[in-house]
Amino acid sequence: MIRALFHAMSFWGRLGLRMRLTLLYGGLFFVAGSVLLWFTHLLTARALNQRFVVAVASKVTGVGAPGAVMGTTLPDSDMLAQRVRTNVEQGAADVLSDVLRSSVAVMVLVGAVAVVLGYLVADRALRPLDRVTETAQRLSESTLHERIALRGPQDEVKRLADTFDAMLDRLHRVFDAQRRFIANASHELRTPLAVNRTVLEVSLEEPAASEDLKALARALLGTNARYERLIEGLLMLAQSEQELTARRPVDLRQIVRVVMEQIDLQPRRRKVVVHEDLCPAVAHGDPLFLERCLFNLLENAIKYNVRDGEIWVRLREDEAGVSVTVENTGPPVPPYEVDDLFEPFRRLGGDRVRSARGAGLGLSIVRAIAVAHGGGVEALARPEGGLSVTVRLPG
Repeated sequence: MIRALFHAMSFWGRLGLRMRLTLLYGGLFFVAGSVLLWFTHLLTARALNQRFVVAVASKVTGVGAPGAVMGTTLPDSDMLAQRVRTNVEQGAADVLSDVLRSSVAVMVLVGAVAVVLGYLVADRALRPLDRVTETAQRLSESTLHERIALRGPQDEVKRLADTFDAMLDRLHRVFDAQRRFIANASHELRTPLAVNRTVLEVSLEEPAASEDLKALARALLGTNARYERLIEGLLMLAQSEQELTARRPVDLRQIVRVVMEQIDLQPRRRKVVVHEDLCPAVAHGDPLFLERCLFNLLENAIKYNVRDGEIWVRLREDEAGVSVTVENTGPPVPPYEVDDLFEPFRRLGGDRVRSARGAGLGLSIVRAIAVAHGGGVEALARPEGGLSVTVRLPG
């Protein structure tokens, strides 16, 4: 019993609101019709018994009384009255049965019409909600200027649509402020660092500069370069988390080859061997963001590798889309720390202080770019050490 009730509740929860309202309207109609039919049956049976059966039996009994004078015995009159009463009661029962069957048939027919009308009424009542849902599904960062602008009386649905429009106004202002902030930060943060780099490079070329001053300039130049990489990564992360405004077909095999030409395969004299398995694959998106995504994957695989390590790059395309897998040898990675590596400024072992090997934004940018393209990224720790990172993109 409890299991059946649980399944019924689960089935009811899977139904849409329109169908639930239709079933509710139909169920209420049949309950009300059944109660009305039951009361009508009782009242009709009572009326037939009181005003028809009893009245006919009384008249028959009254007619049979003078028969004694004409030679008819009283018991014969009683038998005649009883027979007539029985026939009348049977006729009344047949009439009630016919009325009941006809009423049930009419109620079922009218009930079916009521269910259809209930569906149409529910559809009409929920049409404004469908408009709200369609607008919400269509909206994105680049279409926040659209509004529902629902017209009609100030009912609950109208207030919901107006509240949604007000929320879109606030979101539009927030996204505009974010775009302006990124543009301003890109200029205000890069300019002083570029000036510092120029001054330090000029000081290194100065013939009159002492060796101590040149050593200090080289140290400051390295610190300046780390800050430039950090700011560049933060700006790229902020830009990649925004929605793409333009998409076009991109040959990922060509992107991988361009990245392979740009990247240094011998960091700190630790030669890394790259194995390529590239099938033709085309994704739709921004080529610059996709290039940065693959660059970060390969850079991360090279940076956190072992001496004479290896990297495997696989590119596949199927019905589900395009997948790029970058697998590397490297130090063992605990499986419970893999997901944390995609968080900004998170490194292996939870280190948030050392930035000599990077700012800790590489995989965060990879995930942001994949999500902005409608895809995703997953990583697995290799038992031999290192990571296997797969980026999936829609084709």
